[in-house]
Amino acid sequence: MQRYFGTVVRGVRTPIVKKGDDLVKIVTDSVIKAVESEDIAFKDKDVIAVTESLVARAQGNYATIEQIAEDIKKKYTGDEIGLVFPILSRNRFSIILKAFALTGKKLHILLSYPSDEVGNHLMDRKLLYIKHINPYSDTLEEKEYREIFGEEVKHKFTGIDYVSLYKEIAPNSEVHFSNDPKTILNYTKDICVCSIHTRDLVKVELKDAGANTVYGLDDILNEPVDGSGFNKEYGVLGSNMSSHDYVKLFPRDGDEFVKAVQKNLIDYSGKQVEVMIYGDGAFKDPVGQIWELADPVVSPAHTDGLVGTPHELKIKYIADTELSDMSKEEAESLLKQKINNKNYSNPEANLGTTPRRITDLLGSLADLTSGSGDKGTPVVFISGYFDNFASE
Repeated sequence: MQRYFGTVVRGVRTPIVKKGDDLVKIVTDSVIKAVESEDIAFKDKDVIAVTESLVARAQGNYATIEQIAEDIKKKYTGDEIGLVFPILSRNRFSIILKAFALTGKKLHILLSYPSDEVGNHLMDRKLLYIKHINPYSDTLEEKEYREIFGEEVKHKFTGIDYVSLYKEIAPNSEVHFSNDPKTILNYTKDICVCSIHTRDLVKVELKDAGANTVYGLDDILNEPVDGSGFNKEYGVLGSNMSSHDYVKLFPRDGDEFVKAVQKNLIDYSGKQVEVMIYGDGAFKDPVGQIWELADPVVSPAHTDGLVGTPHELKIKYIADTELSDMSKEEAESLLKQKINNKNYSNPEANLGTTPRRITDLLGSLADLTSGSGDKGTPVVFISGYFDNFASE
């Protein structure tokens, strides 16, 4: 039978999830109720994606800023700490900064410019050029920053002056601007690397340059403190503000969860269903220039069938070359034949099929579907993603 739909994505509503809830049962039941209500049949390689916040909440993977501060004090014995390349975020870093401020230590906050690691801008890039400031070599102090760019520099989307916000949260701090992480060594040799995706390289650079103590946000709360939650691999990276004094951490032990949900849904449907946990999608907003991925990974856990990258032929290239002089029926028949017998002998056929990981693509799709607001669909059902033009 001819298939007329390709990939179909549906947000699945769930009950409100609280600490200690049986999330495997909740997700399983919610998906089954959803498909039965719409008379939807599972197919092999359908994907169930569950947002990381739901998993962390059910696990009770939370910490107070006091517990985070206690871990910071254990790791840093000096009087000052340099915070290198934190992102500009009310939801992400500001609550972590509260914990650093609670330690009573003097803080040196080194911000990259003109934007942070994920694209939040501190200034207009054109003004840097007009003012003859070279972001690859020049260091600015806060006074210079204000003299050049003004007393209020507000984020395009949030309307927040992040330099002012961070100074309010941590009054005992100084803010510096540089894209060379070694600049922090002019102020202190005890460092916390706060960047997400560049953290491993920055740690090596600082250690080689003579830093004394070097940790990253992934090293903070990587084991429980006074009964807190924790994340062995990512620490407080990927965390979100839960309240003014609480942080929801990135979920842990996700492999057990996705395999349990997968088993339930395979038992129910008889189809090879895949399951993943997803966080931020890995896409960039072309207007605000914000790269959405503020989590350390898009998917902290997924079943084995989602490992790898897509292997796809580029239909529009083939249509404009090999199929251009054929009838519609002949072209469709040959294209299906080529898809079913992919051997990638012609590298031009793959032009434009960017080799991103399947979990990054699916996670971005799920994140865009569920959003972060009031849709109430923290589970996403993705059907037909692995289908192609030749699928019947």
